[in-house]
Amino acid sequence: MSGIVISSTSQKPRYFFHTSKISAAATSSLKSRIRAFPFLPLCGCKFELGCKRNRPFSWECKRSFEICALSSNSQGNNWVRVQPEKDENFREEDEFVVVNFYHFVFIEDPQEEVSKHLSFMQGRNIHGRIYLNEQGINAQYSGPAKDALAYAKWVKEDHRFAGVLVQISPVSNGHAFPRLRLRYKPSLVQLEGGISHLPLLEPSIRAIPLTPSQWRNRLEALNKVNDCSNGDLNGNCILLDVRNGYEWDVGHFQGAPRPDVDCFRSTSFGLSDSMVSESDPLAAIDKEKTDVLMYCTGGIRCDVYSAILRGRGFKRLYTLMGGISHYLKSEGSAGWVGNLFVFDARLALPPPVFKPEVKTEACKTQAFLDNSFAKCYICGSKVSELRHRNCANLDCNLLFLCCTACVNQLRGCCCLKCTSAARLRPVLPGHQRYQKWHHYREVELDRR
Repeated sequence: MSGIVISSTSQKPRYFFHTSKISAAATSSLKSRIRAFPFLPLCGCKFELGCKRNRPFSWECKRSFEICALSSNSQGNNWVRVQPEKDENFREEDEFVVVNFYHFVFIEDPQEEVSKHLSFMQGRNIHGRIYLNEQGINAQYSGPAKDALAYAKWVKEDHRFAGVLVQISPVSNGHAFPRLRLRYKPSLVQLEGGISHLPLLEPSIRAIPLTPSQWRNRLEALNKVNDCSNGDLNGNCILLDVRNGYEWDVGHFQGAPRPDVDCFRSTSFGLSDSMVSESDPLAAIDKEKTDVLMYCTGGIRCDVYSAILRGRGFKRLYTLMGGISHYLKSEGSAGWVGNLFVFDARLALPPPVFKPEVKTEACKTQAFLDNSFAKCYICGSKVSELRHRNCANLDCNLLFLCCTACVNQLRGCCCLKCTSAARLRPVLPGHQRYQKWHHYREVELDRR
């Protein structure tokens, strides 16, 4: 490559790349040659590219690089524009993120463990839900990257939590949680009857975890069989959504039936002694021979519920490692339709949040255009946005999908009766979440 000019200042080195002849076809070769230079991995390098008298591009190096464009100046010389590649593990210190992880491990003194974690949190800007008990930890929290990632790193430095799968996603408007709740909790997830009696510390009792790529292969094979059988479910394999019905309403894996559940606490798939149940996809299946592919948002609900099903005699249990969020990050939206419901201020996230580079047009079409399953709770029409809202009636607070016309007509309520409620909040604009009631009560008093 000709015309490379390397200069430096007292602060940071600067590099100029100039080529006399290059075509788009040569980009791949040139990229590998540029990567070979030893100065490229240096963080903080200043790059100014273009002609020396008129330098149109200037930025600081954060990580490694890629050629993103070729351009020509007025003299006909070609110049290589280089920019930092995105590094999923790199975050600006003040960029807010949401972090999720859980881990089943024996904790001899969970109260002491809570005290250690609270001590580490001192002076750090973290909001969220972090629960510990004798069976392990379950954490979902938000904060600036420097604090949020520091806590996750500190947790993993403990040998008991070394294998934790930490999942990170962006949040655009500050905290996704109102405050920090870090405490001892008898159940890491809420389920009728509790979970402390379940042998969750025994991996062999829980479902066999499938990596995202393994899950994708199984999903594609299952849907192929179902398509060939006119949509009938494969008798040797069941796809089980271990979430709530309203979560399915905004997004799910293709072929997964809608769970008839309003709260995970009351989930009862496979627990009925009745051989026939329209609302139970596990009713009347062969427990010895049927593969049950379970999935949920982050994986913990599947791990817990698989232990229950194992106790009920189900032999072939599989779960999606890291849940839907891990799958979307690893495989994109292949096999997924809609958005992902999350239990924080964001409410629902489109697949590109987890994997910005959607690989194929087919994935784009499936993720964004196929929302025919999503219906307005009030009138039954298609909704344009896959995001829930809460009923404006505080004493109802129902989560529901709603079209714009019904939002305006019923003033943000889920039904006509709620529009005359005593504690009625204003219609929420856009994708906001309601604040505490006292905020609206004080606003109403000020108007009077």
